[in-house]
Amino acid sequence: MVRKHRRSLQVVPKPYNEDDFYHQPGTIPGTIIISTDASPPTITLIDYHASDVIRKELKTPEECASYLDTESVSWVEVQGLGNEDILRRLGKVFDLHPLVLEDIVNVAERPKIEEYEGHLVIICRMVVPKERRYGFYSEQVSLVLGKHYLLTVQEEPEHDCLEGVRVRICNNKGTIRKRKADYLAYALLDAIVDGFFPVLERYGERIEELEEEVIVNPTRQTLQKIYHVRRELLQLRRYIWPQRDAINSLIRDGNELISEEVRIYLRDCYDHTVQVMDMVETYRELASGLMDVYLSAVGNRMNEIMKFLTVMSSIFIPLTFIAGIYGMNFNTEKSPYNMPELNWHWGYFMCLGLMAAIAFILIFIFWRRGWFQNFSKINPDSKT
Repeated sequence: MVRKHRRSLQVVPKPYNEDDFYHQPGTIPGTIIISTDASPPTITLIDYHASDVIRKELKTPEECASYLDTESVSWVEVQGLGNEDILRRLGKVFDLHPLVLEDIVNVAERPKIEEYEGHLVIICRMVVPKERRYGFYSEQVSLVLGKHYLLTVQEEPEHDCLEGVRVRICNNKGTIRKRKADYLAYALLDAIVDGFFPVLERYGERIEELEEEVIVNPTRQTLQKIYHVRRELLQLRRYIWPQRDAINSLIRDGNELISEEVRIYLRDCYDHTVQVMDMVETYRELASGLMDVYLSAVGNRMNEIMKFLTVMSSIFIPLTFIAGIYGMNFNTEKSPYNMPELNWHWGYFMCLGLMAAIAFILIFIFWRRGWFQNFSKINPDSKT
């Protein structure tokens, strides 16, 4: 358990870039890095119990205070990280440690679980498919679980997969309104993990298309597509691997805020993370195999080209030999053996006929041997 103590928060404006979002060496612990283009935060409250639900937008963080110690479950949603003052005031209302605020705002955190006095902090990663055919949106979701409340903080007000949970609460579907805040935390974690499946389904379709493209018409653009798929799958692996470990720690270590009944539900959520990991690893292996298939296809195409050039050269070599002989200027007046064909009346046509006959004979021999059968476009149904 981490003891509570206060430390001043330093706010450093910085454009957001997930790849280089880090503290400079020597930075004060608890430093907050705020993106210059972050959305202004909106605070939404969903307060519910078995017979009633209230959903409204709050104008100030202090309005949350009156709901935190009631017997109902209060879900406070904060969407957007673009206001330092609101973040500080939220920290005071929920009695958050400065390091918790740092983890919430600095959105390149690794998914993890941390225990503090009076609440449990869960950092996880959410992915949502883009409107276009490929790609996904990714953002950090932070959950602060108390006895009767759950605080969630998202980077942006768009592109989340939690609407299903909101609908279940507002429409009183299932048993969510009859349960406590720990079940709400499970429901959100389950929705976040399940959000990986539609993203991976698209990657499965994309890999199938790339397999056909690699076999039928491999180009440099194909190689770039394979590389991008591998990079994106690696990114998904970086998200789900620590998320799986975090959920497993909730099940294994336990916490007074997580009931035994909810831990059973978390086992199902853990199983889903394992399934996601298996799919990610399978698709990564397929993408790596596509790279080998691409290299083989390019090598086969080069072999076909070299074979074609070799056959054509084999046809023209004897023709070049004949043309070279009759291109030598021996004087026939000096000796009757100096190319007597040059004085024949039909010598020119006989030479052309001989060259044509040799060419047709070679083409016939090569055709009988089957050397021309692979010059056509590769059959997409071929297994080789």
